[in-house]
Amino acid sequence: MIELRNLCKTFRSADHTVEALKDISLTIGDGEIFGVIGLSGAGKSTLVRCINLLERPDSGEVLVDGRDLTKLSSKELRKARKSISMIFQGFNLLMQRTALENVCFPLELAGVKREAAKKRAQELLQIVDLPDKAGAYPSQLSGGQKQRIAIARALASEPQVLLCDEATSALDPKTTQSILALLKKLNRELGVTVVVITHEMRVVEQICTRVAILDHGEVQETGLVSEVFSNPRSDAGRRLVLPEGEKIHVLPENRLVRLVFNGASAGEPIISTLAIEQGIRLNILSADTRSIGEKTFGEMVLGLPQDETEAARALLYLRELEGVTAEEVTSYVQ
Repeated sequence: MIELRNLCKTFRSADHTVEALKDISLTIGDGEIFGVIGLSGAGKSTLVRCINLLERPDSGEVLVDGRDLTKLSSKELRKARKSISMIFQGFNLLMQRTALENVCFPLELAGVKREAAKKRAQELLQIVDLPDKAGAYPSQLSGGQKQRIAIARALASEPQVLLCDEATSALDPKTTQSILALLKKLNRELGVTVVVITHEMRVVEQICTRVAILDHGEVQETGLVSEVFSNPRSDAGRRLVLPEGEKIHVLPENRLVRLVFNGASAGEPIISTLAIEQGIRLNILSADTRSIGEKTFGEMVLGLPQDETEAARALLYLRELEGVTAEEVTSYVQ
């Protein structure tokens, strides 16, 4: 278990001071995939670097399995860090070493004999589905392959915790999906606790069970991903989750209904079912929905029929749906 208690971190220079972390407290359970999300400058990277003390907090405690890392000697901290590995946005591979040699590197530093290190590295390349790239150099690999090699290297010390600092931000959407699937596999099969630092909501939605939203160095809210993303309580959460843009100006005779999906069954064709079963057609003005697991979250704005009877029937139908909240609105910001 990881417990962060009242972490504070301030960076100072000659002309200004930045409070990167302000009294941060979080608990991350064993075997959990936990997300930390926020916009640029929120303090996410500083927070994750404080977990393994690459960045030492000014005050507060970092407890891993009950041991406060901030109280350890240099020797004790080096030993403790073996159980906490990290992968980065920029991969950080050694360009003059092959993929196999990159994975061997931390084993060599730990004093593992060459042949044993090579054998273990080959096993790790198999785990990340790149056994055929053992002799390739980083310059010969794609971005996704580089990140897989970085993950294999991170696993060399058999860590209990894997810290991912914007690990998919430099990757295209398809490659991102493959890396997220790999992280879920490692979590499931190896029991590794994964901490995901990202500014991308869809990364958190697809892989994390719980999430913390950071803004200006402070935790704004935490909870299950499904709950936080379907009903954000903080201004920072609403900025991340809810769509923004220009207001739709509606003529007086038009009526709108806003649907909020709080866990409706994913794939249920609500609008087409309404048209087929009730003979009522609605105009979709905006939609921002997503599937988390087998449930749908997000919202949608529909234009109701001009006919009052049909509009009333449509509202009645929508308000009876499980996992959906329907309310009339006069305008909407999309």
